[in-house]
Amino acid sequence: MTTLRVVVDELIGDAPGGARRYTEELTRQLIATAPAGCQVEGIVPNVSDDIVDDLRMRLPGIAAITTLPMGRRELVMAWQSGLKLGGVSGMVHAPSLLAPLRKHDRVNDGDQIAVTIHDVLPWLHPESLGSANALWHKAMAKRARKHADAIVVPTHAIADQLGEFIDFGDRVRVIGGAPATTLRLPADADERAARLGLPERYALTLGSIMPRKGIAPLIRAVALPDAQDIPLIIAGPDRYGDGSATGVAAAAGLPEDRVRALGHLDDADLAVALDRATVFVFPSLAEGFGLPIVEAFKFGLPVIHSDDPALVEVAAGAGLAVERPDTPDDPAYSERLAAAIGRVLTDDELRSRLGILAADRARAFSWRDSAERVWQLHADL
Repeated sequence: MTTLRVVVDELIGDAPGGARRYTEELTRQLIATAPAGCQVEGIVPNVSDDIVDDLRMRLPGIAAITTLPMGRRELVMAWQSGLKLGGVSGMVHAPSLLAPLRKHDRVNDGDQIAVTIHDVLPWLHPESLGSANALWHKAMAKRARKHADAIVVPTHAIADQLGEFIDFGDRVRVIGGAPATTLRLPADADERAARLGLPERYALTLGSIMPRKGIAPLIRAVALPDAQDIPLIIAGPDRYGDGSATGVAAAAGLPEDRVRALGHLDDADLAVALDRATVFVFPSLAEGFGLPIVEAFKFGLPVIHSDDPALVEVAAGAGLAVERPDTPDDPAYSERLAAAIGRVLTDDELRSRLGILAADRARAFSWRDSAERVWQLHADL
C-alpha cells in the first residue's frame, strides 16, 4: 500500500482562516481521489486523543493520524532546524511550509517532500504577517530550496513573483484551490438575512482594513457620488490595529448605516451574503490566489477586483479589474473603485454579462481536480 502523508496541523483548534480551509478541503479530496493501492495518513503535533478523534471525523476515510512527539511550537522549531522525527517518511505533502525539510533520498528510499507556498507576502508585505512569522516563512522557503522535491503555488503569478526571491528551478507546480464544499445556500436563508440585517441592495467585500487589503480605500470610494449611495457590507472584523472600518467611514462623511462590518461569517451566513449582494468588490493590493472572488463567482455575482496579477489570472476576464495604487492611501484608487462600482450599478447589460461570466468561470475550480493534480505530482516525482 502506497501512503501519502499530509501535514494537517492547520486543522487543530477552532481559529478560522484560509490555510485551515485549504488544508481540510484538499485533504478530504486527496482521500476521495486516492488511486487504487494508495491511502492518505495525517501528521499532527502532539495532541490529545479527543483532537485526533475529531480529525478522524472531519477527514472521513483517512487511514491513520500520526501524532509526533512534540507540540506545535516545538515542532516548528525542530523542522526549521532540520531535526529528523520518526513517523515522517515516504511521500509527504505539506499544505504549507511546515514540513520535515531535510536531506533525503528520493531515488533509493522513496522519500519525497512537497510543500506549499501560498503567496509572496513575507517578501513584499511582511507587515501583514508580523515580523517573526515573515522571518520564519523566509527561513523555511530557504530550506525548501535545498530539500523540497516540489513546491506547490496557487497561481502562475505567484510562481513568477516567487522566482524573483528564490530560485526553485523546475520544481514549482501550479495547483489552485476552489470554494469550500460547505459554502452552500442554507434552507433558512431568509432568517439569516434578517439576522444579519442585509439591505435590499449592497456591495459586499471580505477582509479587514489591513492596508494590503484595500478596504479603507473602498470605504472612501462608496462615499463618492459615482458609487450611487450603495451600502457596503464587510464580511470581516471592524477593527484592525488602532483603526476601524466604522472610523474610516465616519472620516469619509458616511452615515452609520452605509458601512457595516459583520465580523467572521460561517459558511452558511457567507453564502447568504454572497447570494443577495448586488456586486462583490475585492480591492486587495496583493494576493496569492484570491479565493473570495472565486466564491463570489460561484454565486454568479458581478465582481470588481484590483489588477493584482494573481487576481487577474484567477478571474480570467470574468471580473472588472481596477488599477492598483502606488500607495494604499492614494485617493485616485478610491475614485477608480467608485467609477467601477457606478458602471456595474448603472449598466444593466454589463452587470448581467459579468454575472454570466462569473458563473461560467466558477466551473473552472474544483477541489477534486486540485487533489488529482497533487496525486499526479507525487506520481511524477
